[in-house]
Amino acid sequence: MQIAAKSVVAIDYTLKDEGGEVLDTSDGDQPLEYLHGVGLLVPGLEEALEGKESGHELQVNIPPEKGYGERDDRLLQNVPKAQLPVEAELEVGMQFQAQSEDGIHVVTVMSIEGDQVLLDGNHPLAGMTLDFEVKVVNVREATEEELEHGHVHGPGGHEH
Repeated sequence: MQIAAKSVVAIDYTLKDEGGEVLDTSDGDQPLEYLHGVGLLVPGLEEALEGKESGHELQVNIPPEKGYGERDDRLLQNVPKAQLPVEAELEVGMQFQAQSEDGIHVVTVMSIEGDQVLLDGNHPLAGMTLDFEVKVVNVREATEEELEHGHVHGPGGHEH
C-alpha cells in the first residue's frame, strides 16, 4: 500500500540539524505512527512521504518554510516575572505553555533580567533547515474511529 491521505504510517526516523547534530530519533523506541494528510508532521516531510511504501528509505532536506516556519521576532515578548504562572524557579531555556488569542503555545525563556523575562513563542526548530533520515516501516488504512478522532489508536499511537 502506498502512503496517501487517510492512511496510517509507521516510520523510523532521525532528525538532524544542518550541522549533523541529532535533534530527535525513534531509534531504540517504537516507530512513530501518524495519520497521513491531517497535518501531524511538518509539511515537507509529509510531502516527501506521499506515495512511498513499506521498506522505502529516504533522506529529506526540509527548508524552514516547509518545516516549522521562519523565526518571527514578533513572537518575542518581555513580561514581568509576576505575570508568569510558573511555580518553579525560572531558568533560561525553560519551556512552558502560555495562552494567547489563537490558542495554547509553548514558549521558551530566553533571558531573565531583574523582574523582566524575555519569552520566545517561536517553535524551537523555527528558522532551521531539517535533515530527516526516514524508513517507512508500515502503511495501512486508517480505521473509521481513527479518522473520526484525527489520530492513530493502538501501540505507537494514542490509546483510549
